[in-house]
Amino acid sequence: MNNIVWKIKSFEELTTSELYEMIKARVDVFVVEQNCPYPDLDKYDQKALHLWAEQEDQTVLAYCRIFDKGIKYNETSIGRVLTSANGRGKNLGKQLIQYAVETIENRFKTSEVRISAQDYLLRFYSGFGFKETDKKYLEDNIPHTEMFRS
Repeated sequence: MNNIVWKIKSFEELTTSELYEMIKARVDVFVVEQNCPYPDLDKYDQKALHLWAEQEDQTVLAYCRIFDKGIKYNETSIGRVLTSANGRGKNLGKQLIQYAVETIENRFKTSEVRISAQDYLLRFYSGFGFKETDKKYLEDNIPHTEMFRS
């Protein structure tokens, strides 16, 4: 796992190969692994910053979307968070969230972030200062909880 490269780009800056690898990683994790057919292409990619780690062959190992205030929530937000099968067990998920939070603080000048977390990851996100809200729901038949970091 040497030579991992972290990248952050707006939609307009992405190459077609980078976009392909991101969507492939999202489908592999959310649709195939989690057995959850859902409309991944939701018209929000164009409004997001895309943060990811890739290996030398450009395969995405960890990925998320970052949104400014007023796009998904009143606050900034992070979504489509994943670590691919090849990226797991290497602390890439922790690095990903740390980089995402730092990006929000540096680019959007706020530490307020709202996320929709799969319930099995609540403890993971709480390690970054996220606190559970009362909003719990099923999204695509997977239990989620809205979390907020101030």
